[in-house]
Amino acid sequence: MSAPSRTPNRRGRNKQIATPILPPIGPGMTGGHYQPLTPVEIERIHELVLQLLADLGLSQVTPSLQARAVDAGCEVDGDGRLRFPRALVEDVIAKTRRKFTLHGIDPAHDIEIGGQRVHTGTGGAAPTILDFHSGKYRESTVADLFDIARLVDKMDNIHWYHRSVVARDTKTILDLDINTTYACLSGTTKSIAVSYTDSASVKAVMPMLDAVAGGEGKFRERPFCTAVCCHVVPPMRFATESCEALEAAVEAGMPILLVAAGQAGATAPAALAGAVAQACAEVLAGLILCNIIDPNCRGIFATWPFVSDLRTGAMSGGSGEQALLSAACAQMAAFYDLPNSVPAGMTDSKLPDMQAGGEKGYTVSLAAHAGASMIHESAGMHGSLMGTSFESYVLDNDLLGAILRTVKGVDVSEDSVNFDVIRDVVMGEGHYLGHPQTFARMKTDYLYPNIADRRSVSEWEDAGGRDARDVARDQVSQILTEHYPSHIPEAVDLQLRDNFNIILPRARMFAGNGDW
Repeated sequence: MSAPSRTPNRRGRNKQIATPILPPIGPGMTGGHYQPLTPVEIERIHELVLQLLADLGLSQVTPSLQARAVDAGCEVDGDGRLRFPRALVEDVIAKTRRKFTLHGIDPAHDIEIGGQRVHTGTGGAAPTILDFHSGKYRESTVADLFDIARLVDKMDNIHWYHRSVVARDTKTILDLDINTTYACLSGTTKSIAVSYTDSASVKAVMPMLDAVAGGEGKFRERPFCTAVCCHVVPPMRFATESCEALEAAVEAGMPILLVAAGQAGATAPAALAGAVAQACAEVLAGLILCNIIDPNCRGIFATWPFVSDLRTGAMSGGSGEQALLSAACAQMAAFYDLPNSVPAGMTDSKLPDMQAGGEKGYTVSLAAHAGASMIHESAGMHGSLMGTSFESYVLDNDLLGAILRTVKGVDVSEDSVNFDVIRDVVMGEGHYLGHPQTFARMKTDYLYPNIADRRSVSEWEDAGGRDARDVARDQVSQILTEHYPSHIPEAVDLQLRDNFNIILPRARMFAGNGDW
């Protein structure tokens, strides 16, 4: 018997190729199906949040913010603690922005934050980096910030670049903040985020941001740089310099990442629910202040309680408890319906190894399926945020893609639940390999990794038997040798160098500079 003709299948295949293909994932997959807290438990935590703000409050508020808060209805008790009446807290939660656009330097990278639309990106403040050439940890530099930005610029599943290392080669705090901003701006066209030390730094970088945006006042129209404000020193104290930076950033129109980063068992309760409640109260205090300054502010509810290994007191970013904490915080943010951020992917491992992959996998997955708007520190981080490595950004990009694909879920539509498709195959060729539906869905339903190896053992061995980290190093080397973004015009760059103490040599920002 002759083989069945495949001509109809080829016609079906050609027809599908002409149809626009939508990728299986993208920024903003909707999460929220994983719910570690019951509705009753959420209400109990919320009640504690209100009690903490109304009956305990926060100490050490700056005079300027205290005056604004008291005018808005807050109270200062006999111990100097700023208390937030329940009615005011609930009013701000009701009126604050539910979603907004987080702008990229290039509008192609704009993303919508809020509504349990999940996004993944970088974060952290690692003081060390795993040197690509020596394989040893060393202090991180401005050049590293720039190189990581260039890597992130090419990674589809890393949706923004929040500076992930500290430039240890800067001499002053102002130089640190200016050079961090410059390196981030120069290395990527995605949205960037910088942790500004104080109000002086915020004011200093505004001319730089305006220049890149196209002129005076242009940044405010499309703010593409987020100010990261650790406005509290847990437990329940304001951080003076960060609050001054917060005030300046809101007035400048910058999005604000309001971070409370207590450590469970140290600066936050060891009980996970208590750590969630304290973080929510601390972040809400900052959000209220932001809304008092500007009711239309772009505030991001960044509850970042971390975990301690209670045997030693050391942070454990890759623990199962961290995964639960971040997921529970995402669920609380959904309860408040606030644009939010949680941390995940902060492996305790020092290398891109099996421990790193496992810890990153379950911490990011739980946060994503809980519906976090932004998952910070989800790429590149090691050693519980004390280190990073170039290879990990490439490896984690693969992992994040797979996680986002699970968030998207299973399509149950008329075409996917189709009796005729199954009947035609059963009564015909007996397999789906050549069916038009298979060709139609191979790129819309299935995601294919860049690094993970799916070949047979023999094929893999014949090709050299290389592991994933080794393959990732090839991609790092290629990108950092070839990819030098040029979105900032030369005249603007020279102007920035005239006006600011930029320590990254201009020659370092072009191919053939010898470093890669």
